[in-house]
Amino acid sequence: MPPPPNTHLPEKPCAACGRSIVWRKKWERDWDSVRYCSDACRRSGLSDQDRQLELEILAQLSRRARDASICPSEVARAVDPADWRSLLEPVRRAARRLAARGRVRITQQGRAVDPSTARGPIRIAVM
Repeated sequence: MPPPPNTHLPEKPCAACGRSIVWRKKWERDWDSVRYCSDACRRSGLSDQDRQLELEILAQLSRRARDASICPSEVARAVDPADWRSLLEPVRRAARRLAARGRVRITQQGRAVDPSTARGPIRIAVM
């Protein structure tokens, strides 16, 4: 059943990239089974590396002061020092997934931002 007009549409995070998926009419009958925001996310799914990146984010945050944050590049360098640049977007995706679960928050210039729409440099902090 579609939401009434002029109300906030339901949202949920993409299982692969963590961006928000907003309810659409074409998903009316399938909304509960929608997990991915795009065909690319459906194809890629979640890999062991994605899970490793999530664990590394949480591990680095646990070793920091409660009010400290980390840069995605720190996580990428810890996982693969030789090819860390290729991991920057996967680290951002991992951070978005963790933010959707309420484990971390994404900040820019010290303020929390919507992980789905954040552009530019981000920091990852404990909730």
